[in-house]
Amino acid sequence: MKILVTGGLGFIGSHTVVALNEASHDIVIIDNLINSQKSVLNPLTELCGKEIPFYEGDVQDLAFLETVFKNHSFDGIIHFAALKAVGESVLEPLKYYDNNLNATMALVKMASTYHVPHLVFSSSATVYGDQPSPLKETFSLLPPTNPYGATKQMSESILKDVARSSENFKVTLLRYFNPVGAHESGLIGESPQGIPNNLMPYIVDVALKKRSHLNVYGNDYPTKDGTGVRDYIHVVDLANAHVLAIEKPLETINIYNVGTSKGISVLEMIQAFEKVNQVKVPYSITKRRDGDIAVSYADASKIKKMIGFEAKKTLEDMVKDSYHFAVKNHG
Repeated sequence: MKILVTGGLGFIGSHTVVALNEASHDIVIIDNLINSQKSVLNPLTELCGKEIPFYEGDVQDLAFLETVFKNHSFDGIIHFAALKAVGESVLEPLKYYDNNLNATMALVKMASTYHVPHLVFSSSATVYGDQPSPLKETFSLLPPTNPYGATKQMSESILKDVARSSENFKVTLLRYFNPVGAHESGLIGESPQGIPNNLMPYIVDVALKKRSHLNVYGNDYPTKDGTGVRDYIHVVDLANAHVLAIEKPLETINIYNVGTSKGISVLEMIQAFEKVNQVKVPYSITKRRDGDIAVSYADASKIKKMIGFEAKKTLEDMVKDSYHFAVKNHG
């Protein structure tokens, strides 16, 4: 198949491009380089054994999109391109609603005009809000705790409504939990711009002595060690889930959690990182952050049953590959 990947130079997008290539699909990338770097094209060429067609531009720009869709006939779209910093979304909600919703709508318009039958959407576990884990796809969605989560929930609604109204358009909504790790080659991985928003890049920065210590936000949660528990999934596993999702649109609307079905605490992640990589990660306990929830992990049984996806990488793989990439590229 020929697949358009928006945000294909980003963390998850770039790993998905490699996984699609390994599955013998043709890929075209769109990226506006807000959360990524053009230099990622070089390792992608090396890993894929060929140059991947790349268009620099914004998915919201219909005239730009039109040129891409006129040049290629797509069998599917995987849509990653979005602003994704939760904290920034609280400070600049209009920026997030404008960018994330308009990008989704622009893509759907093009899919309709050019008869692309299937779109896989990069959604998030944030759409569940604060509900008891394990989180299941059958749960009703609660109002999100931040504008970023709201844009994911609204985009899901837009895509579901369009799919219901169309005879020839299917959508797959992949609700991610917490992607970490990197390609085992160390050629691609997570390179956040500025101060990291997520735990693993922060741990890596401290391990590389770019920051003095890690702040652990709260150790008084009702969890095994008092720190927040999340479902971390290796980015290579997550990428493979996208390949199966784009290949197998079973229903008009397909909704899957992509996680491991088990929770890992902040302290467990730090301890695993230190043990596997033989490096110290100093940390200090500070007060809870507003909006953080104690426990969030997936019930990932549906995606295994429906399309045969199951996460294979371990916690040790996650911390080893994250550090390997960082040392190789930023150490």
